[in-house]
Amino acid sequence: MAIALDDAKRMAIGSKLADMKEVQQLLISNEQALMSACSDEDIRKRLQDMLNDDQKNMGIIETVIVQYGVQGEPKSTTREMVKKVQQLMQGSELSLYEKLAQHELLKHGQTMSGLLVHKAAQVVGADIEAAITPLNTVNFENRAHQEQLKGVLEVVGVRELTGKEAEQGIWARVQDAVAALSGVAGSVVSRTDDEMNIQDVIRMDHQKVNMLFAQIEGTQDPQKIQEYFGQIYKDLTVHAEAEEQVVYPTVRPFYGDSDTQELYDEQAEMKVMLDSIKAMSPSSPEFKQQVNRLKDAVMDHVRQEESTMFAAIRNNCSDEQKEQMATRFKEAKAKLQQQLAASMK
Repeated sequence: MAIALDDAKRMAIGSKLADMKEVQQLLISNEQALMSACSDEDIRKRLQDMLNDDQKNMGIIETVIVQYGVQGEPKSTTREMVKKVQQLMQGSELSLYEKLAQHELLKHGQTMSGLLVHKAAQVVGADIEAAITPLNTVNFENRAHQEQLKGVLEVVGVRELTGKEAEQGIWARVQDAVAALSGVAGSVVSRTDDEMNIQDVIRMDHQKVNMLFAQIEGTQDPQKIQEYFGQIYKDLTVHAEAEEQVVYPTVRPFYGDSDTQELYDEQAEMKVMLDSIKAMSPSSPEFKQQVNRLKDAVMDHVRQEESTMFAAIRNNCSDEQKEQMATRFKEAKAKLQQQLAASMK
C-alpha cells in the first residue's frame, strides 16, 4: 500500500502561515498609506520604523513557509478581509485615528496567529517547532509595535477630539513597555532573514529531517509513522532537487568535480530509497528497517555537506554570495514545493 503524503494537521498550520503572509502584506501597505496621510514627523518616523520591520518580517515569514515544507493557501475569508481593509485604508470614510486603530487590531491578530502556530507546533511535532523558530522574531516585533501604536492612538485621538496636544509622557511610557517586552521575550528573537547564509538554511533542513527520523523511531503508531515519513519524503525530495539546481553547480568549481559528483550520486540513491519506502505500508515490519537505512544514508550525506562542502563555501564565497545563494535556494524550494503539491492533487 503506497503511503499517503498529506497530513491534515500540517496542512492546517500551512494554511495559517499563508494567512499570516497575506496579512503581513496588508500591514506593509497600511503603513505606507498611513505615512502618506500623517503630517506629524514623530509619528511618521515611528511608522517608518514599523514598515522597515514589517518588510524584513515578510522575508522571515516566507522563509518559515519554505522551511516548514507545506505550501498552504490563505482562507477565502482572509482574502476578503484584506480587500475590505485595503478599501477602508485608501478611502476617506475613516479618520486617521480610526485607520490607526484598525491597524493596531491587525497587529494584535497577527501576533495571536504567530503564537497559535507556535503552540500548534508543540502539539504536532518537534520538526515543525524547528522549522518555525524564526517566527519568534515576527511575534515579538508585532507585540512591540502594538505598544507603540497605543501611544500613537493616544496622540492622534486627543488631537482629533480636542484640537490640542495630549499630555506629555506618552512616548516614555510606551518605550518603557517595549523595553519590558524586550526583557521578557528578547531571548526568543532569532536571526533575521537577511542574515541567513546558505549554510544556515541547509543546516535548518538537516536538523528538521533528523527530528523527523527521531519521531518515527519513537512511535509504534502506524498513523504517526505515516505522517512523519510523508513529511520526510516531501522535505528530502525538495531539498535534494533545490541543492542540485542551485548549490552543487555553484560549488563545483571550487569543491571539485569528484566530491560534487559524489553528492549528486548520494542523493540519487536517497531518491530511490524514498520511492521504495513510499510504496510500503507503514505497519509493515520492514518499514522502520528501511527508514533506518535511509537515515544512515542521509546522515552520511549531511556529514559530508556540513564538513567539507561548508568549509569550501566559507573559504571561497563572500558573505554576500552566501546570502544570495541562500535566497536562490529558498526560491527554488518554494517553487518545487508548489509543483510537488500540485502533482499530488
